[in-house]
Amino acid sequence: MRLITTLLALNFLGATAAHAEMKLISKDLAAGKPMANAQVFNGFGCSGKNISPHLAWSGAPADTKSFAVMAYDPDAPTGSGWWHWTVFNLPADATEIATGASGDKKLLPAGAVEGRTDFGKSGYGGACPPEGHGPHHYQFTVYALSQDKLPLDENAPAAMVGFFVRANALDQATIEVTHER
Repeated sequence: MRLITTLLALNFLGATAAHAEMKLISKDLAAGKPMANAQVFNGFGCSGKNISPHLAWSGAPADTKSFAVMAYDPDAPTGSGWWHWTVFNLPADATEIATGASGDKKLLPAGAVEGRTDFGKSGYGGACPPEGHGPHHYQFTVYALSQDKLPLDENAPAAMVGFFVRANALDQATIEVTHER
């Protein structure tokens, strides 16, 4: 009876049992904590190493056909935030992205595509908020998708990737970290 009550409560709140189970972890990012210099951008006045973080996920719905990862800063003073990374067409059997995988076909899962970020090129672009702007929040989200492949390539801007990802999302999990300078 307790399980039925829990499932009914989740359904009432707009959640599903699968949503409650999907998790995202990282060896490089700690939820709610400042981002390490390794994941900070190297440019625009920032002197980080610009290394894409490790991400690992579990608990995706059984009918997942692919995954996408998106990294976003909603605090960027642009009126629309700032997209730091998009990776899509990750195969359904993928469960992680290795540290430093951005730009390295040997480290990215087979078939994965990195779209264009707000830095104007494909691949990971680390945190680099304006100096004195206060803490920014960086949301790394993995999405379980209902399509095998999105009809996009490495030139797809992040907003377009986001449109296709959200239109096909079955579930998602997020880690949020901070950075300021």
